[in-house]
Amino acid sequence: MKKVITYGTFDLFHEGHRRLLERAKALGDYLIVGVTTEQYDIQRGKMNVVDSLMRRIDNVRSCGYADEIIVEDHESQKIGDVQKFNIDIFVVGSDWRGTFDYLNEYCEVVYLERTKDISSTELRIERNRSIRLGIVGSGRIAERTMAEVKFVSGISVTSVFNPRLSSAEAFANRFELAKAFDQYEAFLDDIDGVYIASPHETHYEYARQALLAGKHVLCEKPMVLRENEARELYEMAQQTGLVLMEAIKTAYAPSFLNLLAIAKSGRIGKIYDVEATFTKLIPSDPAAREYLPFVGGSFTELASYNLLPILKLLGTKYSDLRFDSFKDNNGVDIYTKAYFRFEDAIATVKTGIGVKSEGQLLVSGTKGYIQVKSPWWLTKTFEVCYENLDNNESFSAPFPGYGIRFELADFVRNINEPARRNYKLTAEESITMAKVMEQFLQNRIGES
Repeated sequence: MKKVITYGTFDLFHEGHRRLLERAKALGDYLIVGVTTEQYDIQRGKMNVVDSLMRRIDNVRSCGYADEIIVEDHESQKIGDVQKFNIDIFVVGSDWRGTFDYLNEYCEVVYLERTKDISSTELRIERNRSIRLGIVGSGRIAERTMAEVKFVSGISVTSVFNPRLSSAEAFANRFELAKAFDQYEAFLDDIDGVYIASPHETHYEYARQALLAGKHVLCEKPMVLRENEARELYEMAQQTGLVLMEAIKTAYAPSFLNLLAIAKSGRIGKIYDVEATFTKLIPSDPAAREYLPFVGGSFTELASYNLLPILKLLGTKYSDLRFDSFKDNNGVDIYTKAYFRFEDAIATVKTGIGVKSEGQLLVSGTKGYIQVKSPWWLTKTFEVCYENLDNNESFSAPFPGYGIRFELADFVRNINEPARRNYKLTAEESITMAKVMEQFLQNRIGES
């Protein structure tokens, strides 16, 4: 009996998929189909899978060509499957031509031409109209967003806004955008959603105007610097059925989500302490965003990342909070420690723009601890450690590019699926971050 194997995501199952499986089956007597997990698709940069794994498996089964269906969840699985199932022919679409030639050592490799004029991408765009995204700001974050958005289907950047038209036009020319604006109302009329990547103090007004205009909002951290502003914005979004998200990329990264799941599962016992550090050395410059009076400094710039694991693991109901800081000549903090007290846990945040420290995340429990080495906010790997070192475990997941693609993918999914619960960074967690920022700024004013 000649055995054939093929693999695929088989998302939004269509005639092209059916034809590929039909031709694959015709090459032998027994066809095995490997269906990829969503996690594996994310690892290989595919951020736009719509159907669940079970639905995709059911669609493959119902077409009638697969004699056996397996799940593919890691890159090196193919060689093992070919040997395990005694495969004679490996089949894949022609758009992968040459990629799997290494399997010729184990079996025959056949690349089948794709069915023309049919693609999952086109069906996905047809089902969920592509979102026109406008970017507020033309600095470093905006540039990174342009590099990342191409990995997410269903969304495209169409325009940019900057109060300085010359900056907006230069950005639009560089990234071949259709339009550049210096008038915010006209900019909002041209888009479906906005990515706010402007200075901290402008976020609230830009977000408020966008929501009033019926636009979805993805806003860079810190979204706002006052608790009442955050509550107002989330209430506006809820009342109008719009998506409002704070863009803390770590919150949407696969490895960080896995870390949270392991920590909450009880693997390290009851959690009593979370320590998070983020520092980067930035030369003192009165014109730099990080050194602006009132809104500048290490805490407003970096603390959102450090607050994320604390609030996710210990909750939003802290009972006490205090700060210790060292300041620059203009009163901006160059290094800050924040100490949290919860009912039965403690936490520490360290941020610095003029003092350098080890940028790790440490979660301490009664059975062990979780450590993410620097830079923890770009979580790729972490280790679960125990009293008996032989029991230590390491976990990893990719954090490709700048990681912005993960939050963009969630933004698209939340827009297209209004009933979907946004658990990765909740409104209450985002509001609590704004509350902490406000307490810090009030504390800094009080010390002046």
